[in-house]
Formats: sequence, C-alpha cells, structure tokens
Amino acid sequence: MIIDERNEFADATALSTAGTGRALVGDVIDLGAVPGDIGNGEDLYLVIQVDTAVTSGGSATVAFELVSDEQAAIAADGSATVHFATGAIPKASLVAGYVAAAVKLPLGTYERYLGVIANVGTAALTAGKINAFLTPEVAKWQAYADAA
Repeated sequence: MIIDERNEFADATALSTAGTGRALVGDVIDLGAVPGDIGNGEDLYLVIQVDTAVTSGGSATVAFELVSDEQAAIAADGSATVHFATGAIPKASLVAGYVAAAVKLPLGTYERYLGVIANVGTAALTAGKINAFLTPEVAKWQAYADAA
C-alpha cells in the first residue's frame, strides 16, 4: 500500500478525550481553490485504522466521517459536508489494527478542505489513536489457517 504524506489525515493521532461529541482528527487536505473531481479517474480509497486501542470508562462508541468544508478549521458542528460515515463502532471493536474504513471515495462535489471527524457517543474516551489517509491501493488480504 502506498501512503503519500500529503494525503494523510492522521498518523498515530490521539482521539479526543474531552467528552462525547464530534471533533476533527489530525490534519486536513487542501483540495485547492477550485477542487477537481477527486476520486474520478484513478480510484482513491479512504483508510481509517486503529493504531492504539480505544479505551473508555464507559461503553463508548465512535463513528468516523469523511467531511469537506470551505474553511481549513473544518466545522465539527455538523455543518460540514459528509461524504462517508461508518456508523457507531463500539469501543470493544476498536483494537489495534482494526480497520474502521477502507472505502472508495464517493463521487460528488467536495468543498476545498477535506478531513476526518470522530463522533464519540455514550461515554468519553480515555485513550486511542488512529491512522487515516487516502491511497490508490488498499491492502485487504487476510491470512487463513492451513487446511486440516
């Protein structure tokens, strides 16, 4: 899998432990003053992977969203354009190595700045880090035990 630093949102970036709600994770990608047709031509994939297990004192969930906005400080209040959302993932699933998303970028109109939002529900997190990036190829192989 090829990872370009300029297409990286988060590299072992900590999720917010400030409480429940929406927060921008890591960096944003500037698509330019007149965003092109991102994802047209060569396929691009969004990958979100847990780097360090997510923990919480309660039964927290996290939903991840790929969003775009006209401002670099992407709004976490729900006003940014949502292009993809995972739905709520329970903390028990968010262990190191878990792939929360490996999806082709949806076609559509993107605003200038692209980012990833984590929406924490039910209970605040106490720890957890993710990697999130765009890539033209996704490693989706799985190892299986030898046949008996």
